[in-house]
Amino acid sequence: MFGAQIGQGVHVYPSVRITMPWNLCIGDQAAVGDHAILYALGEIQIGARTTVSQYAHLCAGSHDIRDLARPLMTPPICIGEDAWICADAFVGPGVHIGKGAILGARAVAMKDLPEGKVGVGNPMVVQVRHD
Repeated sequence: MFGAQIGQGVHVYPSVRITMPWNLCIGDQAAVGDHAILYALGEIQIGARTTVSQYAHLCAGSHDIRDLARPLMTPPICIGEDAWICADAFVGPGVHIGKGAILGARAVAMKDLPEGKVGVGNPMVVQVRHD
């Protein structure tokens, strides 16, 4: 596990790419689908029972574009319990996805997605869930 903290009953597909696994924490019964990218230059926390679908990309690293040296920045990503990051979605550095939130297929979250909401599109538009 190379320093990753992995809960009970977690399923990570063999094709998942993980950079710096010591910055990764996955809660119980979570799943990470085929070809997902967990670019953990900074901390990535994935809550219990959360699904990160195939080809999703969690990117906890960027560069400070205000500085000509472009120094590395590693703001953490936190995905709450019971959330779903759908197929081919992108979660940017420093973003918090709330408990029970859904980031739709191919959506791009460069800002927080509140608990229980649905984020779709690029740029992400927040909608109310209709359960």
